[in-house]
Amino acid sequence: MTTVETVLGERFEVTTELGRIDLDVVHGWLSTDAFWAIGRSRETVELAARNSLNFGVVDQYGALRGYARVVTDQATFAWVCDVYVDPAARGKGLGLLLARTIVEQLRPLGLQRVVLSTLDAHGMYEKVGFIAMPEPQRWMLLAGPDVPGPGLD
Repeated sequence: MTTVETVLGERFEVTTELGRIDLDVVHGWLSTDAFWAIGRSRETVELAARNSLNFGVVDQYGALRGYARVVTDQATFAWVCDVYVDPAARGKGLGLLLARTIVEQLRPLGLQRVVLSTLDAHGMYEKVGFIAMPEPQRWMLLAGPDVPGPGLD
C-alpha cells in the first residue's frame, strides 16, 4: 500500500513495503534517540519489522522521514509502536500523516482494540480517533528486561 500526500508544499509518500524502508535509518533513530528503544540492536529492529506491519514516510527525494510499525493479529488486536519522525522533518504534520494512514489501513480489519502508548502526543492521536484508555486499572503488564519491575527476565 502506498499513499501520496503533499504536506506544506512537499510531496511525501507513506509506504507499507518493507523493502522501501531503510532499516539502517530506523535502527539509528530508535537505538540512539527514542527513549523506549535506546540501545536496541539492529538485529532486533529487523526482526520486529519483519514480524509487523510497517509504515515508512518517504520524501520526494526518496529519503525516509518517518516510521511506525503495528503489531497485530489482523483479527482482533493491534499495537501501534515505534512511531518516529526524523527531527529535521518534525513540525510538518508527518506524525499525523502516519497516524491517519495507520488508522485507515487498520479500520477495514474490524479490530476490537488498537492501542498505543505516548508520552506527549495525545492531542495528535485524538485527531485520528484515539481516546484515553478506559478503565486503565483493568490493564496489566508483564515487563521485559528493560522495564523496571517483575517480568520476563
